[in-house]
Amino acid sequence: MNTTPMAQGRRADSARRRQRVIKALNEATKNGTEFSVAAIARSARVDRSFLYRHRDLLAQIHAAASEPLSRPGTAPQVSRASLQADLANAQGRAVRQAARIYQLENKLSELLGEQAWRQSGLGAPDDIEQLKRRITALEQRTVDLTRQLEERQQELDAARAANRELITRLNTTPHPHDTTHSRT
Repeated sequence: MNTTPMAQGRRADSARRRQRVIKALNEATKNGTEFSVAAIARSARVDRSFLYRHRDLLAQIHAAASEPLSRPGTAPQVSRASLQADLANAQGRAVRQAARIYQLENKLSELLGEQAWRQSGLGAPDDIEQLKRRITALEQRTVDLTRQLEERQQELDAARAANRELITRLNTTPHPHDTTHSRT
């Protein structure tokens, strides 16, 4: 096969870089360090684009990233996926705990307020439901009294109108015993 020295040099350089990537991958596996394209490229002193051009190396990095982490001297091994699930669960638990803390702080504030109210000597707060029922009853009573007042006002206006009409008739009609009107 007739190959040029330049092509042979490129193949040799590519083979050396592949060997550095494989060595970096093996060291990361052995030491339990980070498995990412950037970390392996940095460790192997290659450009990330080299890894993306060599799909087999990229697949090895992704496969190693999904395998359990192994650190020297540690007993249980866990996978990145399980660590990510644990992290998501811990974050969810933190959100739930924050909501519960907020709820408990509000309840504590309410109870301390009631306690301060009682200790101040001003008396205990009235039952809110009882006060609401009392307000409703008073509002209904106000509506009834307003209606009664309007009816009385209409009756009074009608009586005044009838009185004015009677007074007007009395003043305009001559009386038979009245001597001032009949002069003959």
